[in-house]
Amino acid sequence: MIIPLDAIEKDTLYSIAEAFVLREGTDYGEQEISLTDKVEQILSALHSGDAVLVYSELHESVDIRPKEDVLANGNDEE
Repeated sequence: MIIPLDAIEKDTLYSIAEAFVLREGTDYGEQEISLTDKVEQILSALHSGDAVLVYSELHESVDIRPKEDVLANGNDEE
């Protein structure tokens, strides 16, 4: 199930994005990017609609996924 961003408080959304960045361990190439900047990039992707918050009832968890991946699967939950 896709969670609308307006259903999440700002601080909670930031915490979800921060946990996602820490969990993913994303490699940004040779230039080091701060945690704050990485979180802002994720928040920007969420606000632009490139990424969505997805709640999985099966796993009782929230994840951030690219919108096209969610739409390509034909549903919005695992």
